[in-house]
Amino acid sequence: MGKIIAMQIGIIGATGNIGQRVLSEAVSREHQVTAFTRDASRFPPDPASVTWKTLDVFDLESVMSGIQGLDVLVSTYQPGNAARDLNDTVQQSIRNPGVYAEVARTLLKAMESHLRLRLIVVGGAGSLELRPGLVEADTADELRKGLKEIGIPEEYEVAVRGHRDALNTYRLSNRRWTYFSPAHNIYPGERTGRYRLGGDQPVLDADGQNRISIEDAAVAIIDEVELPRHVQRRFTIGY
Repeated sequence: MGKIIAMQIGIIGATGNIGQRVLSEAVSREHQVTAFTRDASRFPPDPASVTWKTLDVFDLESVMSGIQGLDVLVSTYQPGNAARDLNDTVQQSIRNPGVYAEVARTLLKAMESHLRLRLIVVGGAGSLELRPGLVEADTADELRKGLKEIGIPEEYEVAVRGHRDALNTYRLSNRRWTYFSPAHNIYPGERTGRYRLGGDQPVLDADGQNRISIEDAAVAIIDEVELPRHVQRRFTIGY
């Protein structure tokens, strides 16, 4: 395969756990990156080859201005900053689970004036199917059990359903969106560059575990940026 042409990539939530890795992966492949965060004080003192800008995902004009000239926008939006305070992000999501669908509507509205732009949204794993036709977010006992296994309070189930509602919002749109559901167990780890692709059901390893490092999730996201295979579709990955 020939050399990938450098692209203009915007990253919402570039200071978060996943956003940081996506930024690093994009820069390592020599793409032109605009990193968005809500707080200008988070800009690094030495931005190197990255352009840093503030962006309010709830403000249509802010988003429309920010996406000017981009080829692809990657949204890793979460309330708060989980890299700094995971509990705060969890509690904000519990208090207002509708934010995910609200952000989806803002991003899709902004894209109406940028028809060539592709959007890749990093969402939740709870909208994956436990088995054909049964979405985890639509269960009660199994959803709470899964949250307990990864150390998240049961009350977070409303946020899981918020992510599911956001996915359904994208599914009603004819814009060029892609929804990425990471593995249930996603953690800081090694960049192996290897993963297996899935669609609406979790990808399990030989031990029946659904897991991926954040570093390899970033690889998969930038792979999708460079070679779009899931436009107007959801995909997931695992080892």
